[in-house]
Amino acid sequence: MKREIPIFFSTDDNYIPYLDVAIRSLIANASKDHEYRIIVLNTGLNPNSISKIKLNEVPGFNIEFIDISSTLNTIKSKLKNVYHFSIVTYYRLFIASMFKQYEKVIYLDCDLVVLGDISKLYSIDLKDNILGAVPDQFVQRTNAFRAYATTALGVDPDVYVNAGVLLINLNEFRKCKIEEKFIHLISQYDFDLLDPDQAYLNYLCFGKIHLLPNGWNKEPLPLSCEGDKHLVHYALYKKPWQYDDVIDGEYFWFYAKLSPFYNEICQRKQSFSEAERIKKESTAIEILEHAARIVSSEETFSKKLCCAWR
Repeated sequence: MKREIPIFFSTDDNYIPYLDVAIRSLIANASKDHEYRIIVLNTGLNPNSISKIKLNEVPGFNIEFIDISSTLNTIKSKLKNVYHFSIVTYYRLFIASMFKQYEKVIYLDCDLVVLGDISKLYSIDLKDNILGAVPDQFVQRTNAFRAYATTALGVDPDVYVNAGVLLINLNEFRKCKIEEKFIHLISQYDFDLLDPDQAYLNYLCFGKIHLLPNGWNKEPLPLSCEGDKHLVHYALYKKPWQYDDVIDGEYFWFYAKLSPFYNEICQRKQSFSEAERIKKESTAIEILEHAARIVSSEETFSKKLCCAWR
């Protein structure tokens, strides 16, 4: 019997076209020696969009859409939309309690393309670590974000990971009560954050994260790739479906051209206005200024909690 590899995404209707590109790239490069269960967490999607995504199903790859609205009912008001992060980004924090049959899963953001065999990521031994993840390359190279990680969260910026690609040890996630601690913290405190769920995961899992080479989550920055380039993650504000000069953007367009959403993606790019571009670029500057404000604030993880919740 082939091993089943569970892979999670989360999305809303706006990101459906990019989800299709991500899934298409994943399937094209995955080893056929395994069975894959692709689970898309959501709180309601257009049925037509779901039908198009499910066109990707081939033998060995099953795609399911699971509405988690009821899971979020009691805490939805506490989940913040921050800059380009919608509440969709929090869904990964509830996988452990919702899918008790699994011991280990992969979580992927939608704004990426998989260039290598995803089963190799799943095969990495996490031992007693909660997460396997790649240090955030933008945080490492940006002074304002280095200070944010260090001062606001009490986390070494060189080990502050990007949460868009995660190998999750669900046994340890449950054992360390990460979900319960997260719910307590958002219920009791109102921390000012730049990267909501990512900040909580870095804080709560600190010291129990197995660091992966950046080839498993290569951000579009002018830096060398550690090992093979298995996965490109368009994590910064410049997305290839909006800008022409995105590093590694050609990988996105290779798979986008194979997608039933290709015309829609092209139309979105053509309609991306100069006003939207200016707004995005001013927001990028605002985020850096916001990071400095958080560093000087008294309402931070490190100042309020120290290491009490780790």
